[in-house]
Formats: sequence, C-alpha cells, structure tokens
Amino acid sequence: MPWNASDIPSQSGKTAIVTGGNSGIGLIAARELARHGAAVTIACRDTGKGDAAVEKIRADLGAAGTGAEVFVGKLDLASLDSVREFAEGFRANHAGGFDLLINNAGVMAPPRKTTADGFELQFGTNHLGHFALTGLLFDLLAEKPGSRVVTVSSNAHKPGKINFDDLQSEQRYFRWKAYAQSKLANLVFSNELERRILVSGLDMKAVAAHPGYAKTNLSTAGNSLGGDGIGGIFSTISGPFLKFGENLIGQDAEHGALPTLYAATVEGLAGGSYVGPDGIGEFRGHPVIVQGTGASQKLETGERLWQASDDPTGVTFPAILKSGMANAAG
Repeated sequence: MPWNASDIPSQSGKTAIVTGGNSGIGLIAARELARHGAAVTIACRDTGKGDAAVEKIRADLGAAGTGAEVFVGKLDLASLDSVREFAEGFRANHAGGFDLLINNAGVMAPPRKTTADGFELQFGTNHLGHFALTGLLFDLLAEKPGSRVVTVSSNAHKPGKINFDDLQSEQRYFRWKAYAQSKLANLVFSNELERRILVSGLDMKAVAAHPGYAKTNLSTAGNSLGGDGIGGIFSTISGPFLKFGENLIGQDAEHGALPTLYAATVEGLAGGSYVGPDGIGEFRGHPVIVQGTGASQKLETGERLWQASDDPTGVTFPAILKSGMANAAG
C-alpha cells in the first residue's frame, strides 16, 4: 500500500520546528506532526498568520486539537538578526534539545531583491537562512538521539548550477535560474550535512524531500514581492502558466506534504535519503526514495558551498561536527 499520513508513527514526546509552517505544505506537515503527538513550533515571519494557522490546525484536528501542542515563533529567514533571535528564544525553552527541524520555508522567482543582510533574496532565504538556523540550533539537535534535519528542496534543482563566482546574482539575474540555484543549494547542504554527521559519529541524520508540483501559495508569494518593468511583466505572464501547470500535472498541498512527512518520520530511513513523489517526472504521487542530480552529491561542491555559507552568515557549526572531506580522504 502507498505510504500516507496515517502511517506516521507516534511522535509523542518529540519536539519539532517547521519553518514556514503557517501555510502550504509546511502547514500540513505541522498539523500531521501535531496529530501524532509532537510539540510543534511554527516558525514564520508573520506571527498573526502563525496564530491563524494554529487555530486552523486545532479546528482540523477536532476534539484531538484541544490538547495539541502547537506554538508560534517569529522567524524571518531573510534577516540573520531574526534567525539569531528565534534561535535564542527557542534555546531558552528547550535546553534539553529537540528532535526535528524541517527547513521548509522559501520564496520562488521574485524580481531581484536582497535580504536585510544584502544577499539575493532566494539564495539568502532558501539556503543561507536555513544554513544559519541549522547551525545555531545544531547542538540542541545533537543532544537528542535519532534527531533529524529535513531540508525541502525542489524538482527545480535539476537544471540548477551553483555559480560560485556570482552566488548573489549581482552580475546578471534570471529569477528561475536563481531559484534553481537556491534549491540545488538546499540539496547540496543536506548531503554535506549528512556526510559531516557520519564522519562525526553523531546519532542523528540529515535527509531531504521535495513536494513535486504542489498547489501552494509559493509562486503567488514570490510574485507578490513586487517589481516593475520586465519583472512585473514576467509576473503577469508567468502566473497563468504556473496555475495551468498546477491544474494539469500538480497535486494538492495535502499530497505535496507527504514526502516531507515521510522524510521526517519514517523509522529506519537512511541518512542522506531524498524523498519525492513516485509519479512521472516526480510531479505527483506517493512518497518514495528518489535521486538528486550528480551535482547535488559532489563532495567538492558540498565543501565549497559550506565555506561560502559559513563565512557570510557568520554562523559556525559546533566543533562536534567535523568536515565531510575527512571521510573522503579515508
């Protein structure tokens, strides 16, 4: 039988963070984790929307929702100050560690904008913000045996290339190229994190997932970030095409969230696994193990991206996490 949300094992006693858990697949993931007993923190920019998401989760869960432990924390991944503030606040209430971090939030194909720290918005939000968050909370994850980091990538990583000579797309900006780069960076980061976990002998794992072509507000959110000229025209043109694609080959958020939930909860899942839909082109279907591109698995790319993320964010992972290149040398 195909795997679905009813197959999630008990999450009682576990604590999870879901970035972008106020909408789309993040909301579904937060709801299902709470349904199965986890204490879930929805980390999002707009705490008002986060509070509304909590109410929706409680309503969806019915009688079981009254006892659900679902919380909201303010997190803007486009601001390293916000990432640090969230991490400090979470740390103050979870000194004993926590079990699951789902790096889910993101933006897709907006006109070129920069984060509060001057990074290109997609690379800064989708990758650097999550890199920093994971690093700032890593020691808390390492305290819990069997903990996981799930990073949500995309089918869009497949044509992606990481341009180390212009990571911030300052020389030339193509929104979809920049998006593909950011989603490839998500997968490269997840694979490199798993290599380092293995070398370090830690009882935890890093895995990744992608939702296929899910009908969420991600494309709308990206286009709503504004822009004029070519950017505004592109938003007007691309919106109908994206909607057409969603209706033709896409799947709803309920099904789009399944790969993330599979990656987050299936017992015995190998570290380094990448989970996506089993349908043609991985656009839709039930969650299975899929393959990322060769570019996502290169040791040198993983090491180089790590350094290119460590330096600008100013976030250094704890010393207990050793370089993945040490394993390659062996």
